[in-house]
Amino acid sequence: MQLYTLASGSSGNSALCIQGDTSLLVDAGISCRKITTRLAQTGRTPADLSGILITHTHSDHISGLNVLLKNRRIPVYASQAAGQELLRRVPNLPRETLYILEPGEEAVIGELTVRPFATPHDSPGSMGYRLSGGGRRAAVVTDLGWLAPEVLEALDGINLALVETNHDVEWLRSGPYPPALQARILGDYGHLSNEMGGALAVRLARSGAGTLILGHLSKENNTPEKARSVVSAMLERAGCLDTRLYVAPRDALDGPFEA
Repeated sequence: MQLYTLASGSSGNSALCIQGDTSLLVDAGISCRKITTRLAQTGRTPADLSGILITHTHSDHISGLNVLLKNRRIPVYASQAAGQELLRRVPNLPRETLYILEPGEEAVIGELTVRPFATPHDSPGSMGYRLSGGGRRAAVVTDLGWLAPEVLEALDGINLALVETNHDVEWLRSGPYPPALQARILGDYGHLSNEMGGALAVRLARSGAGTLILGHLSKENNTPEKARSVVSAMLERAGCLDTRLYVAPRDALDGPFEA
């Protein structure tokens, strides 16, 4: 199994999971042009997509979806709440190509088994995804305010994960964001800090994850160097010395990462 990140950050998110002839896009939060260009760099086109998994309906996760679906019938998977919002906001999404998945409900899509799990985020029906195929397991787990038990349970035994490290807490508190936005990001339905993402990384490494990718970094309140430094030190203190650690670029293709 392979995972690519097409973009990962507060301005846009998209990832690609591949198992054999099955290619699943997780989110489409960058322009269709960028998605198409970056798929081409992996040797694929939008026509090769077996489906699109939507985590939630914030614009940095769906902004390219409408154009991507123009003249293309690609199955889209989302929770009931997110799906209803997609039908309102994405005119090119036919109801018959929207498939509803709820947390814990598995779907077999080609050579991949998909199991979504609920994530505590301020978007109705927000979910992360666990993807299994060829005896390997990967997960995309960003956009969550805290490490809820159902999230941790869903990630047991993961080999590869894209993990959120959105912000440095002190940088956020001393930065330009207004108090209300700071409170949202720091709240239980906001985003993981470097330290909270590091705690998740340690747990995943201890349960067998060999590769971890840090993602969804804030442009204003974090840097790749800061996120990597914090998480790397936490992994080292925990004795997880063999875990491969990467930081996904904000607006470029990266990978493939092998599960």
